Amino acid sequence: MITHNAPPVVYPLGRSRFQGWLLLGLWLAGVLLVLSWLHLARQPGWRMALAVAAVCGAGALAWVGWKKVPSGRLAWDGEVWRWESQAYQAGVAGYELSVIADFQHMLLLRLQNPARAGLWLWAERRVLPERWLDLRRAVYSPHKPAGSSRSLDGMPAEPLPAVAVSGHEFPVDATRIKP
Repeated sequence: MITHNAPPVVYPLGRSRFQGWLLLGLWLAGVLLVLSWLHLARQPGWRMALAVAAVCGAGALAWVGWKKVPSGRLAWDGEVWRWESQAYQAGVAGYELSVIADFQHMLLLRLQNPARAGLWLWAERRVLPERWLDLRRAVYSPHKPAGSSRSLDGMPAEPLPAVAVSGHEFPVDATRIKP
């Protein structure tokens, strides 16, 4: 079976509204929990102060983390993934892409470079709706290895050497082989 890679696609990624609302909702749940504990506690003590500090610290960290989300472009050239941003203007090829969560109109993606350092990214349909299905095709299509180049008729692009039982190599011309 011949597998074809998905066509090239470039998709902009950055701060996600969904991620922001999710972080805000989780933080508000923590605030409500601490406030209800404060209301029910007979004598607030050091544990209550620690809980308030933890919720405030979690909110601050969530805000800073959301503001520092990397923005750039995720590019599929037909064989490898690239991340293009102002920090990496040329784009480093060879990222491994994994889909962590699929919400149909949003994808949570994880990019890993060859050194196994990861980058978590949210892709949203609303950013570029006309290229959304192209991105989904590229993300989910089976990818053939970059080294296995074949022509359109399924034959190898370069002739493979034939090895006889005697150990001598004879070049094979793939254009002369009849199906």
